[in-house]
Amino acid sequence: MVTSIKVKFRKSTVAGKEGCIYYQIIHSRMVRQVTTPYKVFDDEWDEQTGNVRKPQQVTDPERVRKLHSYSELISWDIRRLRKVVSLFTQTQTSFSADDIVTEYLRLSSQNSFERHLRETASRLTALGRVRTAETYLAALNSFMKFTDGGDVTFESITPFFMQQYESWLKSTGVSLNTVSFYMRKLRAVYNQAVEQGLAEQCYPFRHVYTGNDKTAKRAVHLSIIRKVKFLKLESKPALEFARDMFMFSFYTRGMSFIDMAGLKKCNLKSGCLRYRRYKTGQQLGIKWEKCMRDLVGKYADQCYADYMLPIITESTEKRKQYKQVQYRINYRLKQVSELAGITPPLTMYVARHSWASIAKEKHVPEGTISDALGHDSEKTTRIYLAELDTSQVDKANKLILDAL
Repeated sequence: MVTSIKVKFRKSTVAGKEGCIYYQIIHSRMVRQVTTPYKVFDDEWDEQTGNVRKPQQVTDPERVRKLHSYSELISWDIRRLRKVVSLFTQTQTSFSADDIVTEYLRLSSQNSFERHLRETASRLTALGRVRTAETYLAALNSFMKFTDGGDVTFESITPFFMQQYESWLKSTGVSLNTVSFYMRKLRAVYNQAVEQGLAEQCYPFRHVYTGNDKTAKRAVHLSIIRKVKFLKLESKPALEFARDMFMFSFYTRGMSFIDMAGLKKCNLKSGCLRYRRYKTGQQLGIKWEKCMRDLVGKYADQCYADYMLPIITESTEKRKQYKQVQYRINYRLKQVSELAGITPPLTMYVARHSWASIAKEKHVPEGTISDALGHDSEKTTRIYLAELDTSQVDKANKLILDAL
């Protein structure tokens, strides 16, 4: 019994709106349809070839890319449908159109790139690696924007398709490091699928950027830090709080925001603030200076429980809280920057880079400051493993703070 598989187009009932592409399967006079997420305008559909086409008047690069992408995805879908029919023909005496559709959908789900990426994120979350899970989901969100929310299978992840994604990313204005960040996450999931036998290795990421582009340092001069410190913001409490959190990070040798959020009063003992870095697990100690004490005292009555700073304000969803506060602070630091005439605008990360840069200017040995953190992996590892000479760093920090 011959099975007919055709790509069909259903026009929209609303003039000027995109219609839907679907697949028609006919077997033993039974007709079934499989809907797709692909939508095109009437003049973008070629009824004779049963495929997407690019009208001459369509010149927008983004639309052209999308049409090419649809055409490739449709080809993969039809190939899978034919593979299902071929398998049934060889192994079963009888089967129906419903059987074909059911098996096609099962295979599509099994080979779903989105599904496997979400499962990877779920496993990481279960292992307590929440931040890593979030990076995978960030990559997925970007990729799903590229595919207009449509899922793709591992078969669709080809070198050409990933080059299209790279071009799309660049057209949105993201940095090369962001391109690399997304590509490396997607590549990791793809390689997992290859190891599990769900995909054939065709090296789809071979021709896209997965390196590490050197970026301009996000550091400002000591005079800018001094200007920010003495800005009159009493009438703007939200901006004042953002500025104060920026200054606390600078005072504490560029402490990261997630570590600031987790500080508790018990971290301060005998004139030393001791905490463990969330990112690396490294134990750090900072000599408690007057500027730190004054700033913490300023917000003492606003702190929740035994927290040192008013970032976490309740016991539930701590991670969500700190991320929301961090977003608001960075947004308000832009406003602070505008008031102070500072360009490019400040962020919490600028405090970290600035302290490291200023410490280097003060001739602090590179092995005892965080100037090398996050620049080159070998340097980062070496510094994480080394015992910091905290007395020298404390002296350097006091030298910097006294200069403010």
